[in-house]
Amino acid sequence: MALSASSVKVGDTYAQVVVDNLSRTQIVQYAGASGDYNPIHTDEVFATQVAGYPTVFAHGMLTMGLTGKMVTDYVGDGRLTNYGVRFVRQVWPGDTLTATAEVAAVRTEGSDQLVDLTITTTNQNGEAVLTGSATARLDP
Repeated sequence: MALSASSVKVGDTYAQVVVDNLSRTQIVQYAGASGDYNPIHTDEVFATQVAGYPTVFAHGMLTMGLTGKMVTDYVGDGRLTNYGVRFVRQVWPGDTLTATAEVAAVRTEGSDQLVDLTITTTNQNGEAVLTGSATARLDP
């Protein structure tokens, strides 16, 4: 079900836990699905002893994909016209992420009704790990 222009207003928010207790297995599965085998994501020895991190960490695009699922759950499938993010903090095994979309604008462009969203994904400590924006078509 898609959002309609009459049912959404500036300031509305929608939040969803997109991953609870992110596992190393999920990170490795994403590496396989994406083809991104950078060892900072999959090799504990490399991540700690070579790269100097406390452990392996999630791919930014995994966080973006999890957040994108929240966006499409909110606006409906096939509605996104724009989606962009910035990775602001690493996501570690064990993290629980909550993604939130806030309505920044409801507008008309040509014959389309659009909603502009401000996106933030936070970890279990309330720290932003991703920020961004999205635009989606609305039903009239």
